[in-house]
Amino acid sequence: MEPVYAGVISAARMMWLAQGLKFDISGVGNMPEDGPGVVAFNHTGYLDFTFAGIPAYLKNRRYVRFMAKKEVFDNSIGGPIMRSLKHIPVDRASGAQSFQDAVDYLKRGELVGVYPEATISRSFELKGFKSGAARMALEADAPLIPTIVWGAQRIWTKGHPKDLGRTGAKIMVGVGEPIAPEGTPEQLTARLHESMRAKLTELQDAYGPYPPGEFWVPAARGGGAPTLDEANAMDEADAQEKARQRAERSADGSTEAGDAV
Repeated sequence: MEPVYAGVISAARMMWLAQGLKFDISGVGNMPEDGPGVVAFNHTGYLDFTFAGIPAYLKNRRYVRFMAKKEVFDNSIGGPIMRSLKHIPVDRASGAQSFQDAVDYLKRGELVGVYPEATISRSFELKGFKSGAARMALEADAPLIPTIVWGAQRIWTKGHPKDLGRTGAKIMVGVGEPIAPEGTPEQLTARLHESMRAKLTELQDAYGPYPPGEFWVPAARGGGAPTLDEANAMDEADAQEKARQRAERSADGSTEAGDAV
């Protein structure tokens, strides 16, 4: 038992109760009772990880060590909590250390939580996957545990205000069959994507009916979310804008340095 992690889970449960959230958890039996596992889950909102760890806790009171961007650990409030829960900081500019940290955790028999999509999918459909989860599984000889969270985008997602009030939203979490760490990283990533796509479709089918035009409903189901192609274009535009801003800051810094000389 880890007192801090257990306390955070208790606090989360109280918050979920206050929000009136309704849970549907399936596939708990696919979660390893002990030993390592790469828990790969989809990314539709900022609170996905709080729900993705439920099956492991229900299975055998296990805790998932989630990989999260370094900026979260730099926060004066969130940082100490993340470190006490033994989560893993990811520096996107240099990911070698975080990859090795994750592999070390796996080799010690831990569960490590990973977003293969890396960033939130604004379409709420699966984006292309990075190969990091597969490479970790192969390096540590750990199974991949495909996990889908559905409904979390209703609470807080990219481009929309958060709604932490009493929404009564339904949250579904489904765990697919473990995938053995075999083949190349590309082959393993493809198998993971297919497994998670099938599980996502299963949960989406079971979740309905969907209110037409709602922002959290995928376009293919009559909702107001962008299509996957449209969302990818938005992500690309955002990336270009961030690159432009970085270039401007770099240029301003060079000018200021030159002026100082």
